[in-house]
Amino acid sequence: MKITVIGSGYVGLVSGACLAELGNDVVCLDVDPRKIDILNNGGVPIYEPGLEEVIKSNVAAGRLRFTTDVAESVAHGLVQMIAVGTPSGEDGSADLQYVIAAARAIGRAMTEYKVIVDKSTVPVGTADKVKQAVQEELDKRGLDPRFSILNPGFSVVSNPEFLKEGAAIDDFNRPDRIVIGAEDEQAIRVMREMYAPFQRNHDRLMVMDIKSAELTKYAANAMLATRISFMNELANLAEKVGADIEHVRKGIGSDQRIGYHFLYAGCGYGGSCFPKDVRALKRTAEEYGLPLKVLQAVEDVNDAQKSVLLHKIIRRFGENLKGKHFALWGLAFKPGTDDIREATSRVVMEGLWSRGATVTAYDPAAMKETRHIYGERADLRYAENPKDALHEADALVIVTEWKAFKSPDFNVIKARLKQPVIFDGRNLFEPADIKALGIEYHGIGREG
Repeated sequence: MKITVIGSGYVGLVSGACLAELGNDVVCLDVDPRKIDILNNGGVPIYEPGLEEVIKSNVAAGRLRFTTDVAESVAHGLVQMIAVGTPSGEDGSADLQYVIAAARAIGRAMTEYKVIVDKSTVPVGTADKVKQAVQEELDKRGLDPRFSILNPGFSVVSNPEFLKEGAAIDDFNRPDRIVIGAEDEQAIRVMREMYAPFQRNHDRLMVMDIKSAELTKYAANAMLATRISFMNELANLAEKVGADIEHVRKGIGSDQRIGYHFLYAGCGYGGSCFPKDVRALKRTAEEYGLPLKVLQAVEDVNDAQKSVLLHKIIRRFGENLKGKHFALWGLAFKPGTDDIREATSRVVMEGLWSRGATVTAYDPAAMKETRHIYGERADLRYAENPKDALHEADALVIVTEWKAFKSPDFNVIKARLKQPVIFDGRNLFEPADIKALGIEYHGIGREG
């Protein structure tokens, strides 16, 4: 099948590369010539484990190519998959300008039937806006959008992505479910054909109305964010009453109705999805006069939780941190990515800097992106490895649960820190074990 993916960012590249891997003929379009130049020269503009190898193999096989030519890309694919960004607007709503621009580009260039797929995370009602935008462009050209051989027609489909950063290739190739929101049989047939390789073992495809499909994506991320914030609130209570949140987690997670997924206490969620999607879903509800009080609480709890590590540091070292130096392990909002959007590390670092402290940071993937955000500054240094970050630091602060941080040499930590103090924002270690080594330990929800 010939497929065009509009937008060569995270979702677009992963989707395009994986669809090409299945044998499809895929063209990825982006209006950013810098990004397309990187891809055409063998590079990958984002970090995602395994993605570079999939892209290179399919480019070499001739199944995947990249272009800035709109007319060429629209002419290419029966399926036009819109995978552009939908950043948060000032009011928390999803900014659809790039989605609508892509729709208009399709309407201006199409000369035959197209299935236009909303892959971007979009609020309920976006498909209607995409239809309107395409139709307006066809009207300008004096074309009748009826389904016929001589005249172009189109269908709009909602096909939300459920990709986790750091595991996106596996998520795409082994999906829990494939959600298709469509309202005509022709579009459904095309989508079933495209996703047929995933149906051989068992039926993963769910066909529903478009608005339900659009809502499903936001509902899924909002549910996961709710679990995280709920556990973080319980963790804060556990500290007050002298309980251990890890024991509580195991106790409630063993209930099959609850399970263990997204049931870990920590120092808050970040990234490009949960914060943005929670805000957008809240905004959609407000537009219909139905404020989502639970999601407001989820957002408030998360905003506060990002400062929990900072408050622990202040309680230990005082409000004035001038002259203090801290080692920071982890900059990305989660392991397996270089994404520091709305990451807790930023709240911690900026809070330390504002109080006069300096930081040496290490992250396996996100230091380049951190440099891009903060530039070069005297109060931020970067280490080549976790051990080097410890040198002459007053304490170690762990923000991201990278595997490389889970089994450190505690003797090295004690030797390199000025004083053996660890602030563990992801509960990587057992407090009793660390304290037995003569290290002062501060976790999340694990202190009386």
